[in-house]
Amino acid sequence: MTVLPHTTPGTGIAPLPAARGPLSAAVLALLRGDPAGLPGPEDADPWGEDLHLALHCCYELHYRGFAGVGDEHEWDVRLLGLRVGMEERFLAALRAAVPASDDVAGAVDALLVEPVGPGAETGVTHHLLRRGELWQLREYVVHRSIYHLKEGDPQAWVIPRLPPAAKAGLVTVEHDEYGAGDAAVMHAVLFADMMRDLGLSDAYGAHVDAVGAETLAEVNFMSLCGLRRSLRGALVGQFALVELTSSPGSERLVRAMRRLGCGPAAVRFYDEHVEADAVHEQVVRRDVLAPLLQTEPALAADVVFGIRAAGLLGDRLADRVLAHWSAGEPSLRRPLGRGSAR
Repeated sequence: MTVLPHTTPGTGIAPLPAARGPLSAAVLALLRGDPAGLPGPEDADPWGEDLHLALHCCYELHYRGFAGVGDEHEWDVRLLGLRVGMEERFLAALRAAVPASDDVAGAVDALLVEPVGPGAETGVTHHLLRRGELWQLREYVVHRSIYHLKEGDPQAWVIPRLPPAAKAGLVTVEHDEYGAGDAAVMHAVLFADMMRDLGLSDAYGAHVDAVGAETLAEVNFMSLCGLRRSLRGALVGQFALVELTSSPGSERLVRAMRRLGCGPAAVRFYDEHVEADAVHEQVVRRDVLAPLLQTEPALAADVVFGIRAAGLLGDRLADRVLAHWSAGEPSLRRPLGRGSAR
């Protein structure tokens, strides 16, 4: 496998992706300077490719933007109006799909128990550990790249919206995500190192056309919650889900990569998360959730919603990936090719 040359992730500007339907086509046309009018989102599938690519494009204007697209589009009222309509459809579908509750302790306790027994080990990381092939690992990394090349950024939106103690706890975790002051060990940089070691482009936005709606929806949910003050509790719930559950999966991925003969740069990203997220689990519970709910107890139901909605979206992506792999098919919209170990 060819190891790609080093680039610094996030320094490039993403190209505009290809449209997947009338909503995304209209958004992309406006960004290219052809404001022919934006359709309403009333009939759009809230889980579908078109809506989630259109949302992705709207959200990216708040991150690094797109090549050839002016910064003024970030606050284009036409795009903002359409975005709100799409968000409401997505939120309504999520709220209908997950049971409501304000039992944060119960939701958190459920996250800390790994399923056991027959049929329990069915997730993507279990598959990659037991019998995954290198081409499947590379596909999984492409799916994850949509978030991990900007790891920590969606959650940073919530920092000014939290009470002081919860803010301090969340910043403690974010400090680690951003390399504790060392850009070379930022988690986004480590992920880019892994991508190059696996022969994948680490360019920001390079793989958007390859991933499906399930992948985009996971990251869209983070951006949606981060950009709405009213959903700060849900963003903290999503943050808690990631930090409280990632260590076991990361450990399985480390073992899978070593079994497949991946190099040290590939292994390092998930190896770092085995230890870091075990520490973060305690910080999130003690220093983020506890002070947040002590100060704003009314946010309990939103925290549970964030945990459960993020879990649902993760399950939808896993189901898509495993269904395709079980059929011997690529899980990406644009196959990568099988590759080989270094």
